[in-house]
Amino acid sequence: MTEQKVRWGILATGGIAAAFTADLVDLPDAEVVAVASRTEASAKAFAERFGIERAYGDWAALADDADIDVVYVATPHSAHRTAAGLCLEAGRNVLVEKAFTLNSREAAELVALAGERGSFLMEAMWMYCNPLVRRLKSLVDDGAIGEVRTVQADFGLAGPFPPSHRLRDPAQGGGALLDLGVYPVSFAHLLLGEPADVKASAVLSPEGADLQTAALFSWDSGALAALHCSIVGGTGTSASVTGSLGRIDIPDGFFHPDRFVLHRDGRDPEEFALDPADGPRNTLRHEASEVMRAVRAGETESPLVPLEGTLAVMRTLDAVREQIGVRYPQEG
Repeated sequence: MTEQKVRWGILATGGIAAAFTADLVDLPDAEVVAVASRTEASAKAFAERFGIERAYGDWAALADDADIDVVYVATPHSAHRTAAGLCLEAGRNVLVEKAFTLNSREAAELVALAGERGSFLMEAMWMYCNPLVRRLKSLVDDGAIGEVRTVQADFGLAGPFPPSHRLRDPAQGGGALLDLGVYPVSFAHLLLGEPADVKASAVLSPEGADLQTAALFSWDSGALAALHCSIVGGTGTSASVTGSLGRIDIPDGFFHPDRFVLHRDGRDPEEFALDPADGPRNTLRHEASEVMRAVRAGETESPLVPLEGTLAVMRTLDAVREQIGVRYPQEG
């Protein structure tokens, strides 16, 4: 597969599925050919909205559609293992929304299944594909701020969300951690890898979902990360990386920045801004383009979002949940 368009199937019809599909249809080398939902009515409405040829009222039909090159799984976290598993079993390449699964066990099962089938698999951690985030990582890796000492990041929404909302429903993986906390955790992993130790505290809802969570990670190098997520208070979504020779500040929207500032000892601050040619800061096209590049190249994972990195993030999220006492009904 080198010249022809990459044919996509969309599994689920919610808000993130619509946002991703809207960006896909604007890419000249992508074609959305099918969509599936739990109900045929929802799939047909989505298909009409985006001009998609085929609409399926069950996931298995989409998974079995041999004309699809890649399936994008955009269900709630609680269904990722089942939905992505169906597609991998059928030989499809798969992009799975974050958080990748409910826990590291499910994540390992999907990675193993992809390996058995020789299929491409990637977590939809679009932050890792963002050009400015990639530039920031390059600067850190090249020693621009010396040895990393601390990482700080936050992501909170003001809400309020009623108990019936998906974000408050433990059966759907609800709570701040998997929806929002996955971003600060993944940001720290991007720069420092898997932490050696995890400490966390949270405020839980009556249903057992985390309303807000704070975590402190440490590494054998002496580095620390202070992270926070919330569904009861809107935060600045800022981030900062401090090193022995300087720091990098992302003033807002750290997971899709339009600028960041590099401060180095003895030098004037340097601002790095998003290139207008890279599109709006909230575009998902870089993630989609990376998937298509990898699939065309016959790769089974992306170097930007490697599977071992995804597994490490899921292990860390498990460790945080153990500390704060959150278990999902499916886990017993």
